[in-house]
Order: sequence, then structure tokens, then C-alpha cells
Amino acid sequence: MNSRSYRAVLLWTCVAAAMMFSGYLRSQSLSKNELVSTLEKGGNVLVMRHASSPREVPDAKTANADNTNRERQLDEAGRTTATKMGKAMRDLKIPIGDVLSSPTYRALETVRLAMWPNVMPTPELGDGGQSMQGVADTQAMWLQKKVTEMPRGANTILVTHMPNLTRAFPQVSGVADGEALIFRPDGKGNAPLIGRIKIEEWPQLVP
Repeated sequence: MNSRSYRAVLLWTCVAAAMMFSGYLRSQSLSKNELVSTLEKGGNVLVMRHASSPREVPDAKTANADNTNRERQLDEAGRTTATKMGKAMRDLKIPIGDVLSSPTYRALETVRLAMWPNVMPTPELGDGGQSMQGVADTQAMWLQKKVTEMPRGANTILVTHMPNLTRAFPQVSGVADGEALIFRPDGKGNAPLIGRIKIEEWPQLVP
């Protein structure tokens, strides 16, 4: 590929990304009660950062029995909030369809404790073995596109990492451990961000 062709491809990529971002920037900021009502109806995509996990990898004494590769794992707060979040979503009768997760141990542990069914480990949501480092543009574009895909009759959940969220949605800042960004696809390629729910807020939403 010559330099002119490369610049053309780069320009088109930037334009396409800008067009895609325009659908996210139209944030609606629903109240928590409105969010619950919307989630109960399905058709939303929740992009969640995994629950609380220390930066250090565990040693032989502190590693979970099934954490054979000694990856980062959830701390006590992460385990507690992930479990309570899953129970709250069941109590609220929020329908859950596809659950796609980063293949990392800490992300899959979040899903397991939340007791979400049919989890699909998905490399595009992973950290590439580079914890807290930048992710590839292709991963960001994949995530941007994924939130525009409208679920039918349920909600899609995507569990990923802070660098993935930062690269895919630079207009969204300060995503906490376990926090969920809720997108509402419109079937026309747009996915407005309609709200955010922190992991510790889920139990408070149950009547």
C-alpha cells in the first residue's frame, strides 16, 4: 500500500469512528428508576468494568484454587459486590441474554459470582495480557460497533477493562470498578448512553 492509499484508509477510519461516536454522544441520562424500567423491557447493552481487583497478582497462598495461571483476581469487595449485583438483577427480573466477557480471570470471576448464564469469553474484550495498558484500535472499534447491536427481548452484557472503555468511549470518564454503562441501540446504528449504574447501587434499586 502506497502512502496516498494509507492516508485514505486512515482518513476513512477516522470519519467512520466519528460517525459512530455521534450516536453515543446523545446521552439521555435517565433516572435510576427509569433505567430499571427500561432494563426490565430488554433491548439494552450493558458495558461493565469488572469488579474490584487489586493490581498485584496473588501468590500461592492467596490465589483462588481455580486461578491456576495466577492472574489478578477479585478482592473481597469485588466478590461481595459482584454477588449482590447478580442477585439484585434477578430480584428486579431484568432479562439477560448474551453475556460476553474478557477472557481474564477477574472478568470471568465477576460473571461467575453474578451467576449470569451462557458466558462467552471474547478476546476483543480482553486486555491482551497487558493489564491496565492501552488496547488496540481494532478492539475499540469492535466495542463501539457491538453496543449498536440491538438485543431481542433481553439485555446484552459485556464485561471488559478500563483501557477498553477509555479507548472506545473517550467522552465517558471515571468508570469505577464494576460500573455499568447502559446503551440503548435504536436499530439504525446509533446507541445513546442512557445511564450509568455503579456496582454497589444495584441492591439499592430493589424495591
